[in-house]
Amino acid sequence: MHFVINRDQFVHSVQHVSKAVSSRTTIPILTGIKIVADKDGVTLTGSDSNISIESFIPAEEEDKELVKIMEPGSIVLQAKFFTEIVKKLPGDQIEVVVQDQFATTLRSGSAVFNLNGLDPEEYPRLPQIEEQNIIRVPQDLLKNMIRQTVFAVSTQETRPVLTGVNLEIENSELICTATDSHRLAMRKAVVETNDPELTFSNVVIPGKSLNELSKVVEDSNELIDVVVTESQVLFKLKNLLFFSRLLDGKYPVTKNMIPSNSKTDFVIKTKPFLQTLERALLLSKEGKNNVINLKTLEDGLIEITSITPEVGKVTEKIQSEKANGEELRISFNGKNIIDALKVVDCEEVHITFTGAMSPFVLHPTEHDYTLHLFSPVRTY
Repeated sequence: MHFVINRDQFVHSVQHVSKAVSSRTTIPILTGIKIVADKDGVTLTGSDSNISIESFIPAEEEDKELVKIMEPGSIVLQAKFFTEIVKKLPGDQIEVVVQDQFATTLRSGSAVFNLNGLDPEEYPRLPQIEEQNIIRVPQDLLKNMIRQTVFAVSTQETRPVLTGVNLEIENSELICTATDSHRLAMRKAVVETNDPELTFSNVVIPGKSLNELSKVVEDSNELIDVVVTESQVLFKLKNLLFFSRLLDGKYPVTKNMIPSNSKTDFVIKTKPFLQTLERALLLSKEGKNNVINLKTLEDGLIEITSITPEVGKVTEKIQSEKANGEELRISFNGKNIIDALKVVDCEEVHITFTGAMSPFVLHPTEHDYTLHLFSPVRTY
């Protein structure tokens, strides 16, 4: 194999695919990045068997030559060294030559690196996906949907299915849900589908996969194709394919959890409320459960307190925009509410309670496509 490639394009692609490579894999070949050169261009692949990323650099783009292929071929190079070397090479072009026994030379400017490659035949093939269930989402919307849900996935492996975000589609509406059984984040959006009748549910994508995906998705309104099969999901960008395996197991039915009535509710400005909770948490960080107590007072005042016996107590009153219903005292995990307030993207939030020991709902006042649900904490 022998080719010369534009350095910036190469670095960009190598950084994308290296996100899928894990140093803690049981399959040694997966610690490498696979490079394939053919007449169309160069394809790079990285995988840890859960996530696979394939990036393609075309030989020509917009009348600009990006790759010059002298001899087609393939090689696998150790990702740990290869990614660092490519980033630091001095020239505008990088020449890659593979000789016998997978001996590989990288040349750029006056720098020459000789690396020992691995046999590309041993590299696992990427899954072949039948493209039947396709939805199309603008990249920036997808990025936002991930940001507004993925923080609520469970970090405990005791129920693996909760470490992912559940995707459902009905009437061309995509619903993303994440829960760790103490809190729930839900985000809806209308999307394009290849079939107006398309419905699916229980498509659970690992939170880790979505975090990596959001690093390669751009803040543009270009569409990204999402292809769903029984065990895999594929995100197709212009010159990039991102595969993730899906989590096994039945995702809990969350629709029934959301209370429809309320006994107490108030509307409050997001930023001041967030800052009040952050101050209250300063004393309860020592305790494991981040408990904050909330009490409604007259004239729409809300009292926030937090007590850690060994450290001290904090009390702060904050004015709500409007408040209705019965007087309420409730305790909750402050960190969970803070996480939600950071992603709501709205100046005011509406919080509704059905009682001191029942789950309560937080949603933005400006739209109804985001919703957060929290379980209270028993403090007595």
